[in-house]
Amino acid sequence: QVQLVESGGGSVQTGGSLRLSCGVSGYTITRGWFRQAPGKAREGVAAIDNVERITYADSVKGRFAISHDNLKNTLYLQMNSLKPEDTAMYYCAAAAGWLGPTFGLNAVRYEYWGQGTQVTVSS
Repeated sequence: QVQLVESGGGSVQTGGSLRLSCGVSGYTITRGWFRQAPGKAREGVAAIDNVERITYADSVKGRFAISHDNLKNTLYLQMNSLKPEDTAMYYCAAAAGWLGPTFGLNAVRYEYWGQGTQVTVSS
């Protein structure tokens, strides 16, 4: 059974940085970060798979970086130049199977989800 546990959320001012971590137990091939702000739909932020394919949402390109430490089996999201619109609950997600051409930020492709960690960016 795959379990995901996020940490690293918090409150920062505009322009600040945070690094989210997600401890992954169990075997997964694709891992990603998603976020959901109050009153808005969940959206994909970044994803990475076992062959190091990486994708980002346009809204975070150049500011966020996703990575995975295979020894620690931990997923990271380095968030720089944070903006108030980045405020949301951030979720770690994983897929056990190979997504192939469907690799990306479609939440329905991910069957395992963490509980979320809150990120708040104040102006």
